[in-house]
Amino acid sequence: MVFPLKDLNPTERFPFATVTLIAANVLVFVYELSLGRGLNTFVAAYGMIPYEITRAADLIGGVQGTPIVHAPGPPLVHLTLLTSMFIHGGFLHILGNMLYLWIFGNNIEDLLGPLKFIVFYLVCGVAAAAAHILTDPSSTVPTVGASGAVSGVLGAYFIVHPRAKVLTLVFLGIFIRPMLLPAGLILLLWFVLQIFSGFASLSTGIQSSGVAWFAHIGGFVAGIVLIKIMAAHRLRWLKRRY
Repeated sequence: MVFPLKDLNPTERFPFATVTLIAANVLVFVYELSLGRGLNTFVAAYGMIPYEITRAADLIGGVQGTPIVHAPGPPLVHLTLLTSMFIHGGFLHILGNMLYLWIFGNNIEDLLGPLKFIVFYLVCGVAAAAAHILTDPSSTVPTVGASGAVSGVLGAYFIVHPRAKVLTLVFLGIFIRPMLLPAGLILLLWFVLQIFSGFASLSTGIQSSGVAWFAHIGGFVAGIVLIKIMAAHRLRWLKRRY
């Protein structure tokens, strides 16, 4: 098991967009902590529920847990593809996502610029949600977290800076050792773990795993594709540079 702490990959400018996204996630999480018993209602309203997206229907709890589709007017459930990215299920959940966003996001923002990076981040998040929906379109369990969007950042970093050194804690049984490892190796191992865990969850039940593994896979792949489209000229320059 490996746990990245920071990369040794300097940027040319301050990562305003990355910091803004982290601040937005933290502020929403602080708001969540203030809700008390209202937290479940908040998550149900703003988390992404595959059943709602595939049927364009807003769900509320009915008799004996039977969902009720309510109208009038077109539901706004598709907005949860965006709002769900800023909701987290606990301290470890947000800490892990924001750490990965900080380590790897600043360099991708440096490549794209702040505005394009935010677009990139949000599109990766939506693509990740779509991948999760495809695997379990009838699920009524809310999905929350920035993991899918952050996975897109990891996919982009894998393409752009595979040889960048990352200070990493490597867990060897009971021993923990800090090591400098290439980002490409760390991210490849991470992606393989997501694939293995994702397909393992198909046999045990996706909802029972508690983790949207296919959102991580979808986000990572989306990040690879998008960075090649959005930064084609810069990538060619980087290849000549190396």
